[in-house]
Amino acid sequence: MGFTSIWHWLVVLVIVLVLFGGKGKIASIMGDLGKGLKNFKKSMNNNEEHSDTENMEEIELIEAKNIKMNKDDRIKQKS
Repeated sequence: MGFTSIWHWLVVLVIVLVLFGGKGKIASIMGDLGKGLKNFKKSMNNNEEHSDTENMEEIELIEAKNIKMNKDDRIKQKS
């Protein structure tokens, strides 16, 4: 399995095409990646803000109740 293997040449060809395949190809790929990450972060922030307001509404609806327990109501623990 020397350097004359077809897989080695395919890897070299792909690297050459990516690096020298066109004017600004790497820059455009990285720019698209940056835009994608920016949109992802923006959507995550919007979801967090929306979920925070939903949680506040749920918290306001919860009421505490006092419950008196008798001796017989306690749960027996296994020893």
